[in-house]
Amino acid sequence: MTADTAIDAACAQLSEERLRDLVVGMVGIPSPTGDEAPLAEWLTGTLRDAGLAAETQWIDERQASAIGRLPGEGNGDDVLLYAPIDTLTVGDASEDVPWIGPELRNDMKPEAIVSGHHVLGLGASNPKGHGAAVIAAAEALAKAGIPLGGDVIVGLGAGGMPTDGRLIGGRTRRNTGQGVGCSFMLEQGVWADHAIIAKPGWAVAWEEVGLCWFEVRVRGTFGYVGSRHRIPYRNPIDAAAIVVRELEDWFPRYAEKHTDGLVAPQGIVSAIESGWPRLASVTPALCRFQVDLRTSPRGTPASVRREFGEAIREILKRHPEIELDWSMRLAIPGTHTDPGAPVVRAAVEAWEHLEGRPHQPIVANSGATDANILRNRGLPTARVGMDRIGPDAPIPLDFPAGMNVVDLREADRLARHLIHTVVHLAGRNRS
Repeated sequence: MTADTAIDAACAQLSEERLRDLVVGMVGIPSPTGDEAPLAEWLTGTLRDAGLAAETQWIDERQASAIGRLPGEGNGDDVLLYAPIDTLTVGDASEDVPWIGPELRNDMKPEAIVSGHHVLGLGASNPKGHGAAVIAAAEALAKAGIPLGGDVIVGLGAGGMPTDGRLIGGRTRRNTGQGVGCSFMLEQGVWADHAIIAKPGWAVAWEEVGLCWFEVRVRGTFGYVGSRHRIPYRNPIDAAAIVVRELEDWFPRYAEKHTDGLVAPQGIVSAIESGWPRLASVTPALCRFQVDLRTSPRGTPASVRREFGEAIREILKRHPEIELDWSMRLAIPGTHTDPGAPVVRAAVEAWEHLEGRPHQPIVANSGATDANILRNRGLPTARVGMDRIGPDAPIPLDFPAGMNVVDLREADRLARHLIHTVVHLAGRNRS
């Protein structure tokens, strides 16, 4: 069987209806970061029903990943198809509102709504639509009985979102996000020669940003509104506002400095806390806020830390009355795979085959994924995914809709791409 014949035979097993059922099933099982176990168990059963050897990999009693393996003949390269399974937000108004908005829209809830070629629901596109495409591709290869030299491994990992643990409802683990499921999967012997991660963007990417998180602590004095005119008054909230404004002005200059290759690392101030909402009559002694600063694959967390520190020093030179300290509280390096690596070449060739034109990479990216975990562990990794929803989608495109609305036609194209890439990588005899 030629590679082209094998690809055609496997792609013939795909259907929009099957992709729809997979997405609907995944959306209907809530999987916020740290609580993915029920979905992982469902996915294990789904992979097993598709003819793969499958297991649920438990991290703790709440968190788990699903792993499947389609064995090859043992004389070819193994390929890992990977997608995370946790959602960025929770889907529960008690946790998401008001920060997500005044209420949960229908696409922000873990309840699937089918609308023509689209499915709405929390995580329907990212990550669950991408996970569905991974499952559908592996299922199609199994059903078609494609003879492959290497194994096809499906990894559906917990904890892929950029978050710390949700320490509520009896939860105690702080390390439930930032690629914990992917990392644990690799530690426990799930390994391959090549990895493909399914995440948004209809192009092949061979590098992406990392991220450094910083906490800035601005000092003031504990005081009372009735005496601000009688005693020294230092409101840390006022001072923090100055620092935030200065950093927001600095982030674009930082991004411009580090924009190259496929990346344009960005920065934001993401969360701020200070004082007692119940006690509006007093000023607190502290205001602290969080910064996410994305990093280039050409930099290191140490170099980024120094650069952030220099930006803070410059701010303090202009505002010597401000007292603060800061620390880096998270670091995941950006990563790069040689674009000449077999997995990148095969993924690009598959893209060009489907598009009928030379590959056009997406540049100026600032999103980070578990591809950083895979590459940092030593796996050559290509990233590919679905395009954004178009004007025929049931709701307009915005950030949450991009996560929560999937076009099943896009999922079908992604599954075809994965099949094509797998056949060309795992179908080769290593000898």
